[in-house]
Amino acid sequence: MQLGIGSYTYTWSIGVPGSLPSKRMTAVDLVQRAHALGLRRVQIADNIPLDELSAEELDALETTANRLEVAVEVGTRGIAPSHLLTYLNLAKRFRSNVLRVVVDTNTHHPSPEDVTDVFRAVVPEFEKSGVILAMENHDRFSAAGIARIIENVGSAHCGVCLDTVNSFGALEGPAQVVATLGPLCVNLHVKEFTIVRASHSMGFTVEGRPAGQGMLDVPWLLGELRKMGRDPNAIIELWTPPSATIEQTIAMEDDWTEQSVKYLRGFIAD
Repeated sequence: MQLGIGSYTYTWSIGVPGSLPSKRMTAVDLVQRAHALGLRRVQIADNIPLDELSAEELDALETTANRLEVAVEVGTRGIAPSHLLTYLNLAKRFRSNVLRVVVDTNTHHPSPEDVTDVFRAVVPEFEKSGVILAMENHDRFSAAGIARIIENVGSAHCGVCLDTVNSFGALEGPAQVVATLGPLCVNLHVKEFTIVRASHSMGFTVEGRPAGQGMLDVPWLLGELRKMGRDPNAIIELWTPPSATIEQTIAMEDDWTEQSVKYLRGFIAD
């Protein structure tokens, strides 16, 4: 298991629609930040779409990652077969052992059967390349539904990118998600959270926190995965709440990342 950061660690620094910083973090910036934090792994997902970078930008990313000895994991959103094969080629270029995939896009919400059919069609290419297709648990499918998809694809090169918070959207907490998807986990998103009652007492809000400062039991999480024989790389993701200005929000994001790395280094020493 190796600890890393990702493009969803620095969501605000990269840019949220309607709230863009004056200078957006790039893929190269992310690699440099990982190196400065003493980390050797980054995951670049759909908020920095690698297929939209120029040849020069991809060359710069590859050169910087190699020079700083930071491994690049590749991620994307959407499961059009041609899109997945484009990203498989990018994963091969960056020697990424996984391709993390969020199934849904703004315009396409495939059924479990459609997801299964697409994965079955493309997974032979992943097997040939030694890359694992890692479906992230997002908020539309239950953990059991995701497990059925992976099991029906029936390949060791198709597994789960397990996120510790996303499945709240499907009314499922970490205990249920880890029990169901842990045996299929090939990549891990460590996302800390807390649940607070609304100020008017009618309802609750799920909020992000730096790792170790919320309700996620990290020792339990890592222990459960190890008992299941899983040793995935762990990528820190943050749900940093917005502050009064984008500059203040980015400063908090930086601080939370540093706190999260420091805490998780107590459990993941690489």
